[in-house]
Order: sequence, then structure tokens, then C-alpha cells
Amino acid sequence: MKSFNIKKGLPVLLFIGIIVALNVLIQPVLLRLDLTKNKQYTLSAASKAVLGNLKENVTITAYFSEGLPPDVGRVRRDFQDLLVELSSVAHGKLDYKFVAPVTDAVKQEAARYGIQPLMINVREKDQVKQQQAFLGAVIKKGAETEVIPYVQPGTSMEYNLVAAIKKLSHQNKPKIAFIQGHGEASLNELSQVARGLSQLYEIEQLDMNSSTLSADSIKVAIVAGPKTPFAPEHFQQLENYMQSGGSLVIAFNRMEIDMQSGMAFPSQTGLEYWLESKGLKVDTSLVLDVQCGSVTVPQYMGAIQINTQVQFPYLPLAVTFADHPAVKGMQQVMFPYVSPLEFAGNQANTAFTPLVFSSDKSGLALSPVTLSVGEKKWTQADFPLGNQVLAGLIEQKNADGSVSKLIVFGDADFALSNEQGRGVSEENINLMVNAIDWLGDDSGLMNLRNKAAAIRPIEAKYLMGDSSKSRELIKWANVLVPVLLLSLVGIFLHQKNKRLRNKRSAETYES
Repeated sequence: MKSFNIKKGLPVLLFIGIIVALNVLIQPVLLRLDLTKNKQYTLSAASKAVLGNLKENVTITAYFSEGLPPDVGRVRRDFQDLLVELSSVAHGKLDYKFVAPVTDAVKQEAARYGIQPLMINVREKDQVKQQQAFLGAVIKKGAETEVIPYVQPGTSMEYNLVAAIKKLSHQNKPKIAFIQGHGEASLNELSQVARGLSQLYEIEQLDMNSSTLSADSIKVAIVAGPKTPFAPEHFQQLENYMQSGGSLVIAFNRMEIDMQSGMAFPSQTGLEYWLESKGLKVDTSLVLDVQCGSVTVPQYMGAIQINTQVQFPYLPLAVTFADHPAVKGMQQVMFPYVSPLEFAGNQANTAFTPLVFSSDKSGLALSPVTLSVGEKKWTQADFPLGNQVLAGLIEQKNADGSVSKLIVFGDADFALSNEQGRGVSEENINLMVNAIDWLGDDSGLMNLRNKAAAIRPIEAKYLMGDSSKSRELIKWANVLVPVLLLSLVGIFLHQKNKRLRNKRSAETYES
């Protein structure tokens, strides 16, 4: 047996020592390479600003169960990594701890804060059983408390956590008002939107028949889904509000849908004429889009009813958004029965920015519209137009030099709960909340709502029936190309090792 050569082994020992020392030195520091498109794992400048400006100590108690399945356990790891990063920029003002609700006393403590266990499925030995899991957190500053009852996988943990901390630090929250008096949507129908705004704003309803809209008290006003005409003095209120520096969001249905008759007719609220005075026309038509949602259509086979999902072009699925803070990070939003926007203004003091678009395979159904569900066979000829504008921003320079902002959506229903109380998708809510937030808050936190796993929908050009061969090709390419690449790498490594073995077995080989 050969003795160990100290001179030859010294570099190896030195290298190992350097690696061990580096691990010890950087252990307190979280280093992570973020390759996600929307920088899901990178702490934002807005979060650093909120945490860096803390005046009082904040403590976070995370009630997370132990022994969670891998897919749920990842939520705990991501949440802990986020807390480490936030603590590192808080200059000693943020402390956190994890508590496993194992005993009845700890479970009751979590329940007092409103954190209830969830039932999750766990697979053990080819059996599926249910297990209780706590995934909540309590944020405290002095005597004030904010609670995140459920850290939901796939959502922006950073926004929920930093917004809760900022809410505790806010002394006077700005006010926003949902306008009433013309059959607008109630706060019950807008409950998801209100929840998204409640952390940073004081929310109220303002009836224009009995109250006056003032920019001195209301930061942002929202008109959502009006059904009856506006009085002339109400338009004057809106005009005065904007000229005083107020910001406005209008989401209204230019076409009224009658599902019983299957028809759509123009709706008259007067908003269409007021917007035209600013150069913005909301057309009396409905956008058709190849990239769309589905409806359930019953089909009968004898006495048996089968419900089938059918693509419905009157439900455009918008995946194209402007490079603008109000829509930054949005991925896909469904607009049911939306009318297109067209700006034709030429006033020197007014500018228009399109924010949301349909796909480049779109069309228009002109008024009056017959809504064909499951009867019409859609072809490429029904979608001859390019991108249609579904939402846009008007910026108006006032006489005093201030700039008033108005965001208009050609549809009100995209952010409203339906008549049965079922909510709409989180992306839809985020779009409305982001629009309001951009007008009313300059902290930059609004962009954090969309820092979740990115959705990658199929492009519109591959969705028509005559594109089935292309879809099949893409599907099989996704399946086979990775396998082929791995196989080629395996063959290359096998041949390389084979040549090396042959070389070593040669009589002339020297190590």
C-alpha cells in the first residue's frame, strides 16, 4: 500500500478547507439564483422600501404543520426563505418564528387568530388519507395584529406579507369610493375586489344623488357596471373631480346581454357620450376571439344528458398586455361580452394608452347580436381582425398643471361575482385591483400581486380546428424532444467512457 504523499495531498486538503470555510461564512446569507420570467423569487424594491423604513419592531409567528407532503411542504420552505430575506433588509426590526400546532393549546391559539386547519390528501403505502395542515401566519406591531389565515400555494406570498406589514405601519389610509346611484354593482358583487384593496385603503360607497364626489377626500373613484342613465349634474361632478386631480376607473357594459332571448343590445347610460367628449369611443359591438373561455352545453343521447365544454368566442381570454405598471405581470384575464375601445381624440392636453388587448385572431359582432351557443361552427373567416383594445388609460392635463387619470374597461362583469355568489378568477380580480392601486398608490406593491408561477397559454393561431395538426406536432415535440436530447447525451457519455476504457486497457497506457 502506497503511503500518503503530503505534498500531493496538500492542495486537496486546502481546497476542502476553503469550501468548508465558505459554507460557514455564507450560512446566514440567503443566496438564490432566480431564473423565473417574473422574478418570483427576487425581493422587490417596494418590499425593501417598506421593510427598510420600519419604525417599530414587527414580529411574525408562522403556524405551519410539520411532516407535510412535498408539494405542500414547499410552501413552508418558500415562506421561510421569504422571511429570511425580509428580515435581512429590515435592519433588525423584523423577528419571526415557526410554531408547529401539535398540542391542543397551540391549535387553540392559532384558532383565536382565525387560523384554521385545512384538510389535505396524503398518500401513504398506496393509500390516500386526509391530514390536518396549518398554513397561516400572524403579524404583530405593538398591540395591532394582521392575520394571513392561509398561505395559498401559487399566489404571491411576498405581496400578502408585505402588504400586511405596510397596513400595520399606515396611520391614515387613503380613501377610495365605489360610485352608486345608477344601478352600479354593489360591494357584495365586488367583494373580491374590496378584499384585495382593504389592506391599503379605506373603502366606502358614494351615492351621487345624495353626496358630492370630491378629490380632497377621495383618492380614486370607481364606476362599475351602471345600468341606468347618469344625470347631467353627475357628469359635471365627474368632470370637476378629475379637473381637481382625482382619478377614475370606469368599467361598463356598452352592450346589454339578455340571456333568455340570446340577444345583446346597446346599453344607454350616457357614459358613452361623456367618454366620446374625451376622444374615446366604446363601440356597440362585441369582441370575438379565437383565444376564449368555454361554456357548458347540454347534449342528449336518447334520454341521457351529457354536458360538454364548448369554446365560446364571446368570452375573450386576454393574454396581451401593455408594458405599463397598471397591468405589469398580468397573464390572462377573461372578459365576458366585452366591447372594443377606439381613441380618436386630438386634444393637445389628452393622451391615450391601450392597456389590454384581445389576440391577433379577433373579430367583431355588430349590434344587435345573436349569441349562438354550441350551434355555430366557427372558422378563421370569423376572426379577420387583429388585436382589439379592451381597456385603456386616458391622461388629461388640467389647467393647474396637474394630470388626472381615467382607466376604462369595455366590460364590467370581468371583476364581478355572479348571481349565485361564485367568484371570478384571481387574475381578473388582480387586474381591477391593480388598476385602482396604480391610480391611488405609488409604493409599487401592486406589481407584487402577480409574482406567481407564470401561465403559458397556447397561442391563438393554434386554437382553430384547422390547426389540429400543428397542435399535435407541438404536443409530441414537447414529449419526445426532451427524451431525444437525454438519449443523445447518454449515448455521448457511453461512447466517451467506452473510449476511455479501451484506452486504459491498452498495453501502452500510462497514468
